[in-house]
Amino acid sequence: MESTKPKTDVTVKLVGEDGNVFAIIARVSKALKKAGHPDLSDEFMTKAFSADDYDHVLRITTEYVEVE
Repeated sequence: MESTKPKTDVTVKLVGEDGNVFAIIARVSKALKKAGHPDLSDEFMTKAFSADDYDHVLRITTEYVEVE
């Protein structure tokens, strides 16, 4: 079974934010880059843009960052 711990210690606030999936992807990507993880940002975006639906993007998000 896969670990549920994110790959980074980066935290992204999504609660109360725009529910637009593209806004979420952009916010997470930017946070990863700002924290010095451009490679993980690219990996995240590749996975997120090939996700099946909104919920899948949220699951992928939690693989990379802590979500508030």
